[in-house]
Amino acid sequence: MNSRLQGLEASVAREVMAAGEALDAGRANEADRHLAQALAVHPEHPEILRMKAGIHDLRGQHQEAIRAMQRALAQRPQDALYHNTMGTLLGNAGDYEAAINALRRTCELLPGLALAWYNLGVMLTKCVRNEEATEVLRRAVSLMPDHLAARALLADILRTRGQVDEAAAEYRNLIGMRPAEGMAWWGLADLRTYPFTETDRDQMRAALQRDDATEYDRIAIGFALAKALDDAGNYRESLAMLQQANAIARRQQAWDAQAFSSQVAAVSAAFEQAPTVISEPLGREVIFIVGLPRSGSTLVEQILATHSSVQGAGELPDLPQVLAEESRRRGKPFPQWVGDAQASDWARLGHRYLERTARWRRERPIVADKLPNNWIYIAAIRTMLPAARIVVCRRDPLETCFSCYRQRLDSSNGYTRTFEDLASFWRDFDRSVTRSAALYPEHVREHSYEALLSQPETQIRELLDFCGLSFEAACLQFHENRREVRSPSATQVRQPLRQDTARAQHYGNLLDPLREALNLPPPS
Repeated sequence: MNSRLQGLEASVAREVMAAGEALDAGRANEADRHLAQALAVHPEHPEILRMKAGIHDLRGQHQEAIRAMQRALAQRPQDALYHNTMGTLLGNAGDYEAAINALRRTCELLPGLALAWYNLGVMLTKCVRNEEATEVLRRAVSLMPDHLAARALLADILRTRGQVDEAAAEYRNLIGMRPAEGMAWWGLADLRTYPFTETDRDQMRAALQRDDATEYDRIAIGFALAKALDDAGNYRESLAMLQQANAIARRQQAWDAQAFSSQVAAVSAAFEQAPTVISEPLGREVIFIVGLPRSGSTLVEQILATHSSVQGAGELPDLPQVLAEESRRRGKPFPQWVGDAQASDWARLGHRYLERTARWRRERPIVADKLPNNWIYIAAIRTMLPAARIVVCRRDPLETCFSCYRQRLDSSNGYTRTFEDLASFWRDFDRSVTRSAALYPEHVREHSYEALLSQPETQIRELLDFCGLSFEAACLQFHENRREVRSPSATQVRQPLRQDTARAQHYGNLLDPLREALNLPPPS
């Protein structure tokens, strides 16, 4: 029997092992059924607590997951696997720095565990620490050459560096090793420069039916096949494949649209009475780029990062993590403590953000922070970093929502799985940023993707002027900038502006359910 199951009756141990298998497959309800009896009899057994933490995590109950794992880890502080699990849970909760610390401890306790090095590489990538991530992922691959997920993530990093041919070759190698390797198929799709062939489409269809294809593989392959079908003009089948992939993803992690709307409303209400303004003009060295995914935010970052004064840092997790640190310090979640915070508190938080992001300003004085969901925190940004500029990226709502629906996004974007959730999320965004732009016109600019396409030089000049930057002609040739780009639009922004990015028109009435959810008229 597994040593971690010591103290359990044989029948209970079998149920715990079955729960673990269900968790590995992403089936939270099945795992919960297997674990119910064991939990009733042994509520504090560390391995049972670890399984329960995994169930909480799959359901998006991150703090419950962490608390359960803390109880398990307190009993087995030298167990590397427990630290590995804790690191994964912390990462899924968005506390990447704590996750990195937990995973480094795992690697110290068990340096030969390739999985731990891979998980550490994932968290370093989320913190946009790609050089460290590359080194760590190479360690994982050296320990286990057939660790396909690590090799796929290394290929992703090649893509962010613009090494498209090398990335494509690595993805093809992975598929050759395992035809159902979903992340490799999606990696090829996300390159956007290599059209899939009919043979590729047939191979993806076959891969979906393989016994070794996990639900995660089926999600990734589903999105990749949907893109391949779209490229071939088979829009009806493409949409059906998207519905199938999104349905699987939603089963794994549901989205509570009402709870999210309540959260956004609570943030707005917390700042109805403006907090005391801090005296320091903090934030001159920061430009926040916010909006929904697929709304042109990477394009805005690429334009700004082509300016000699701006470093494009990508999607930094630091702002929400600074607020989360303060929530933990106060023992209550954001925004419940906003009314208690003094000007000195906001100044401290502003300095903390600048401290955490200082490494991005070593070569250039201004950093562009492109975490899309920071639109939720515009009022907090204005309070803690009053001199910062905030660019809100807007694109046609139908195109934006459909593009999100077509993109394989991570679990933090669970609203992208259904048209209803997408429409609800878009309305929350629209209401919130419209209010913010009206309240802070000198510091919040609503940037139109469509206007940029129709008047590129005018819009780029206005964007630079809003950000307090002098005009530089190089910004008009942003596609020649070969910097690392850490988003799904990496290859697109290395090309001149394209007028053919709209996709909804090809689907016609097939998208009427999304139009109805967004209260838009049917196509004429």
